Amino acid sequence: MEKTIGERIVDAMPFLDGASDVVQPKVQELLDAGGATARYILDGVWFEVPLHPVLTDVPIGSWTAAILFDGLDLVSGRTAMRNAADASLAVGVAGGFVAAAVGFSDWRYTSGGSRRMGMAHAILNSAGLALNVTSLLLRASGRRNAGRLAFLAGYSLNGMGAHLGGELSYKYGLRVNRNAFEATGPDDFTPVLDEAELSGEEMRRIEVDGAGVLLSRSEKDGRVCAIAATCNHFSGPLEQGEREGDTVVCPWHKSRFDLCNGKVLNGPAVFPQSGYETRVRDGKIEVRAVDENIQEKVR
Repeated sequence: MEKTIGERIVDAMPFLDGASDVVQPKVQELLDAGGATARYILDGVWFEVPLHPVLTDVPIGSWTAAILFDGLDLVSGRTAMRNAADASLAVGVAGGFVAAAVGFSDWRYTSGGSRRMGMAHAILNSAGLALNVTSLLLRASGRRNAGRLAFLAGYSLNGMGAHLGGELSYKYGLRVNRNAFEATGPDDFTPVLDEAELSGEEMRRIEVDGAGVLLSRSEKDGRVCAIAATCNHFSGPLEQGEREGDTVVCPWHKSRFDLCNGKVLNGPAVFPQSGYETRVRDGKIEVRAVDENIQEKVR
């Protein structure tokens, strides 16, 4: 089978599985030790989108500006251009460290090809970041030409790393909303279950028009609630999760969702679960997809 550029880069690094076996458990332990607040911040739950892709714009943009200012410095010899190049490089280095921390957080649950590519992505970007730090030190010591060469080498590695990051998102679907590719469910109210069959704290998965829907009753008022039954993070089966009040915790990676509106309360998921309206007619629970369903918008 034909391989992508990223996969060929990964194949040239046969040590990735071994490195991942060592690093991934350490990352998971570190995030667990940081507690719920650290995970909430790093996963981007508060931002409502994955945080890592946003943060990578800072080093990429800053380092691209640094290349431009380095060129203008060489042409004009102006001190202002030299200072701008150094400042842009420094901002990029600072942003690179923050983006790396968040990236490792995203990578902690990957496996197989995405885990290997994620490790290659991290190695290339870490090496590029190290070269950019070296460039700053060389520039500070007056060795500007050596600093420029170190920076260009680092920028090249970061470019390769960015390419792998793109493949992680667009080929492996890392941190995308998995529900967007599930069936939408019925556009009109459709009977799915006898009302008497859903009681107490039970969570019941039903299939309707190809969509998996998780039914439950609110502890507050007893109304029937319905959200997508497949966790949008990595497609975990929410019906097998643990119910805590009017929330459900995914059994795979512990994302927590509100059972009645699908809102994310704890990551690593950042997107709300697709929702369904419910009503009871003639002793039957009926559901239909809400207009805001992300799945509906892509069809």
